[in-house]
Amino acid sequence: MPQAVEPSPQKPVKASWYNNQFPCGIGKRWYDSARDLKSGTHNMHRWSALFIPTLREAPADAEVASHKFLVRAGYIRQLMAGVYSYLFLGNRSFNKIIAIVRQEMDKIGQEFFLPALHSREVWEASGRWSLMGDNLFRLKDRKGADLALGFTAEEVVTEIARKELRSYKQLPQIWYQITPKFRDEPRPKSGLLRVRQFTMKDSYSFDVDAAGLDVSYKKHYDTYCRIFDRCGLKYMVVEADSGAMGGKESHEFMVRTRAGEDQIVSCDGCDYAANMEKATSKLEPAQDLKPEGDGKPLEVHTPGQKTIEDVAKFLVVSPKNKIKTLALMTDEKDASGKKKSRAIIVLMRGDHQLNEAKLNATVAVATRPMEETEIEAMFNSPAGYLGPVGIEWAKDIKKDIDRPVLLVDKALEGRTNLIAGANKKDYHLKNLTPGKDFHPTAYADLRAVNAGEACPNCGRPLRIDTAVEIGHIFKLGYRYSETMGAHVLDKNGKEVMPIMGSYGIGIERILTAAVEQNNDENGFWLPRSIAPFEIVVTPVNVKEETMFKAAVDIAAKLESAGFDVILDDRDERPGVKFKDADLVGIPFRVNVGKKVTEGTVEVVLRSTHEVRDVTITAIVEYFQGVLRAHA
Repeated sequence: MPQAVEPSPQKPVKASWYNNQFPCGIGKRWYDSARDLKSGTHNMHRWSALFIPTLREAPADAEVASHKFLVRAGYIRQLMAGVYSYLFLGNRSFNKIIAIVRQEMDKIGQEFFLPALHSREVWEASGRWSLMGDNLFRLKDRKGADLALGFTAEEVVTEIARKELRSYKQLPQIWYQITPKFRDEPRPKSGLLRVRQFTMKDSYSFDVDAAGLDVSYKKHYDTYCRIFDRCGLKYMVVEADSGAMGGKESHEFMVRTRAGEDQIVSCDGCDYAANMEKATSKLEPAQDLKPEGDGKPLEVHTPGQKTIEDVAKFLVVSPKNKIKTLALMTDEKDASGKKKSRAIIVLMRGDHQLNEAKLNATVAVATRPMEETEIEAMFNSPAGYLGPVGIEWAKDIKKDIDRPVLLVDKALEGRTNLIAGANKKDYHLKNLTPGKDFHPTAYADLRAVNAGEACPNCGRPLRIDTAVEIGHIFKLGYRYSETMGAHVLDKNGKEVMPIMGSYGIGIERILTAAVEQNNDENGFWLPRSIAPFEIVVTPVNVKEETMFKAAVDIAAKLESAGFDVILDDRDERPGVKFKDADLVGIPFRVNVGKKVTEGTVEVVLRSTHEVRDVTITAIVEYFQGVLRAHA
């Protein structure tokens, strides 16, 4: 093979000449290396040398913006349903998010690396092996032992605490990790929003008492705000339900987006915000009916009228004066393990809807609709005519286990002369007053809030938006300490259980939320703190030596000043390069074109497409000023 000679600086030799002389692209690679050594860009990120497989069309199954653009921009590629590979740009952004999370978490906690493969025994100990159902990935080893792939690690850290923590002097503790998690999601969709493998920052606090937990919880609350602020997200903190995680107090960090599957209730007049499972509102007083006859329950004939709306029209009353009766059943096990069913009857105002999460939190057990035979057996009536009169209800949910439970929504508390089913086909009862004509087991907030209802704090109309959860913090209490037998000695030498908190952040959720908040028809832009590169320097014509040299010099100066820069050195038409730059999430573009002869380049702000002429000599100072202004 003839020896390659470095091209003369007076007369640049095109890469195509070398490709004609040497097979398999050897000439192109040699030319690039020689050019880089001459220009000092051998450590610079050059687009031509990177794997950035941009697409002009989104995948057919992509419905939300983040899914469409992360695929089109070459950030991710799907391996199978709910499982993605993170390519070069995606991984750079991913690592920047992780670095921010780690920097902030290191201020309050200690990083661990815990196994993803868990034994059945630790999940059995907490009671969640069966509770998690099909969401938990389950497998067996070669000896037949049951294992699980964890999507959270309460059991694992409690097992460590149970064996290692002995004294209150070792508390408080905050342990965290940033690792892959696994969930057997039944319907993976929306790109990275609903997946089967994901990366999560999960942390756990152990304190000697509730006051200590308050401190750990507040530390996480403040840390999460710093993390999401640094990631450039517009987010809300809402009161939340703990769900299967257990515990009492809970907050979610949410980003409003049409791609979200959660709903949040908020007020523009004050700082009130809650998810649908916890939201409340201030209802306008409903006007009660006047009593008819002697004021006692009055049976009225309502032939064929079963629904709330039909009965209200038939009797010429508002649905607000009707009682909606919901017949539910729980399937529990007694101390011997025998299945035992129990009736849970819920009364709602006729125009209100039941919030199932609120009900589940109230009864602390899953419910199902009563079957037709169960309704007949309890009410001696077909569905459509059910009511609370004539049944002996439990006075206490836990103590009166042989009696059915009657839960009445708080919107009915204090109401008079309501109308409900008479437990008799084609009949209803008028003049019903809770506490007089029937006695609830308990009153509870069970209704779903509606948009436009009054804020419980300031009275202004509430709004309901779809949102994506990016973080969630829980006060777990003693659930895991108790079930798994974790104890420490307090300062009096008495054995006590440590109280726990659990705190999660979805790393992918931060990236997808940022894309959802910042996109247009051409692509998206990321906050500079999490963008794969802050600036793309784009020479309009790489064959024009003056332009290309100026682009290289600008990129080198910006890189030396600490900016994260990529040089688009591809021999492509300007329109192709500009479209790719708009697509891939980089917040700033420097166009090096004909104005370079005047010592000027164009700086394009991706979010607004605002273009400014900046002198090459002041390019570093310009970006330093811009970033100070956006700090």
